[in-house]
Amino acid sequence: MGRKRKGRSVRNNKNQGSEPEELVQAPHSFVISKGIPDGNLTELTKDFRKVMEPFTASQLKTRKKNTLKDFVSIAGALHVSHISIFSKTDLGIYLKIARLPRGPTLTFKVQNYSLARDVISSLKKQMVVDEAFKHSPLIVLNSFSGEGMQMKLMASMFQNMFPTINLTNVNLNDVRRCVLMNYNPNSKMIDFRHYGIKVLPVGISKAVKKVVQGKVPNLSKCSDISEFLTKSGLLSESEAEDDPNNHVILSQKMVSRGNMEFGKSSIKLSELGPRLTLQLIKIEDGLMDGEVLYHELFEKTEEEKEQIRKKREARKKLKVKRKKIQEENVKKKHEKSNNKEEMHIDDDAEYYKEEVGEEPAEDLFKQKSLKRPRTYGFKNKKFKKDHSNS
Repeated sequence: MGRKRKGRSVRNNKNQGSEPEELVQAPHSFVISKGIPDGNLTELTKDFRKVMEPFTASQLKTRKKNTLKDFVSIAGALHVSHISIFSKTDLGIYLKIARLPRGPTLTFKVQNYSLARDVISSLKKQMVVDEAFKHSPLIVLNSFSGEGMQMKLMASMFQNMFPTINLTNVNLNDVRRCVLMNYNPNSKMIDFRHYGIKVLPVGISKAVKKVVQGKVPNLSKCSDISEFLTKSGLLSESEAEDDPNNHVILSQKMVSRGNMEFGKSSIKLSELGPRLTLQLIKIEDGLMDGEVLYHELFEKTEEEKEQIRKKREARKKLKVKRKKIQEENVKKKHEKSNNKEEMHIDDDAEYYKEEVGEEPAEDLFKQKSLKRPRTYGFKNKKFKKDHSNS
């Protein structure tokens, strides 16, 4: 026989076992949905996965019987550090963000949301580039410097969900998206926005910019190219609409045409979606089940917290005790089944000795393995009978 051929997945995985260190250390994530099935919730989950690209399981398939333990068990092998769970109940839609494998867990209520397709369709000029999702977005936090333990935990959780950027060796061509988290101290709401970043040259006319960017101009109304370039009133898009505060001096050469190193360019943002308005409900110390460190709606006294802590410790001890009892019962069951087989053999031997009057042979009452007779591939009984007579 020839050598067994490798499977398709093994053949396609050329870099098996040789992941770079940056990829291993980058925070990875799972984004799933639970609770009442809903089409919009499923699409919102996919949109949030798109935001977390490329360090997320974009094609993750889940089932109703999957539990949190299933995802935690494979998180270590896949370098997954965070899990985001969208769930729908009768009271509304909730988002839980947890650090794997031991927490903490932040629970948010989704007050309002808009899907990515609705956001993009509402824009006059759409900018969706697949190349932008090959690199992680830039995270921007606003007004998260307030007092309180919950503010520090939220800021730390959001920052650690995305890879850190080293300003000394960052490549500006890789910064194509940004995620904005804006906290409103008055309403205690968090506005989540996802933008695409576009860099445009500044200081050239609209006609010149078309030529520089490789676009074919329409010269039907011009006698020659010079008339097209010297038309008055054709300012560039960045000069006509942008605020001078958006102008920056590039420290690197950009891939896009017209943007030169140490030249002035303008930063434009185009929303990609989804939009989310989040309200922090509670923070738990463990993974979905632990001591409540903060709760927005309820406040318990120290005595109530101590009672809850004692009940939680009692449940943990009871769980350990039940597990130990179960292991002992399984062990006793195996020992009992083995003893029954030995007793059965001894009883048969004693009965034979009393009836016959002599000791039985050693292999008389030993259990023999049941083996099917060899048919040599003949399934037809008549065929076997005829050949046995011959």
